[in-house]
Amino acid sequence: MPHQVRHDSTIARTKVLIKSSPLDEGKRLDLFLSEKSGLTRSQVKKLIEAGKAHLKGKALKASDKVKAGMEIELERPIVEAEGLIPEPIPLNILYRDDYLVVVDKPAGMVVYPALGHARGTLMNALAFHVKKLATIGGPLRAGVVHRLDKDTSGVMVVALDDKAYYGLLEQFKERTIKRAYVALIYGSPKEDEGVISLRIGRAIADRKKMSIRTKRGREALTHWRVLQRFKGATLIEARLGTGRTHQIRVHLAAMGHPVLGDKVYGKKTHIELDRKKIHIPRQMLHARVLGFTHPITGKEMEFESPVPEDMERMLRYLKDFF
Repeated sequence: MPHQVRHDSTIARTKVLIKSSPLDEGKRLDLFLSEKSGLTRSQVKKLIEAGKAHLKGKALKASDKVKAGMEIELERPIVEAEGLIPEPIPLNILYRDDYLVVVDKPAGMVVYPALGHARGTLMNALAFHVKKLATIGGPLRAGVVHRLDKDTSGVMVVALDDKAYYGLLEQFKERTIKRAYVALIYGSPKEDEGVISLRIGRAIADRKKMSIRTKRGREALTHWRVLQRFKGATLIEARLGTGRTHQIRVHLAAMGHPVLGDKVYGKKTHIELDRKKIHIPRQMLHARVLGFTHPITGKEMEFESPVPEDMERMLRYLKDFF
């Protein structure tokens, strides 16, 4: 049963059907439902203890182990702040069918609602344009299998169907998705290409940030190559071998060449050209290429987004000084 986008915020409770895949085998039920519902683990535990999670009519326990192919019915509350509010926000839709939609996300747009961003997100816009979303991922991020940071522009895919969601998710986990970014970075790397294989996890001093200095880092792999060199900056292509949070930004900062405009990692928000400071308002990172196998039809698909105007403007400016 797909998410029907809510236009009425008075609904108090909803039932969602959450299906497990082979990739979920062996997970604790509370962890699995938290990942798929968008709720915290403690919220899920309370729902399970209240008898709101069922498998074929039988109530489940938080410690139950997930098996592939399970169809779990979770009854969960919807508070007013959780309603996905459809908004007529213009979107550059590159492709759309009954199963998925591919969009070119502009810089400055948050992917899904969260604290401080209840409206104006990509999901608010999709709720208006597509009318129907998948059930997996929770009411606010149904069908979201990957995301781009607020200030990163470029190509994204969102599932509109549960089977498509699981098919795309498996490709992301199996690392068969093609993802190529362009980034304008600080300084000039000595080499023309390379591979960064530093593990990434939550920063020890600041849990909101990711870092290579972490207690529980996960494998992370970024391939990069120089596209063009300028005075004080370099345009590179970065291809993801893994998809960790903020991976490209963290890896490039660790290499000593942070993404220009990144206010969190590296903090190189301006460059100096002929003694003049050039302010860079947002991180110069763009998801240019996204390729995948259509999870329903099996067709190979690839989409490309041109470098946005603000990056093009910066590149033109740099060329004048090169």
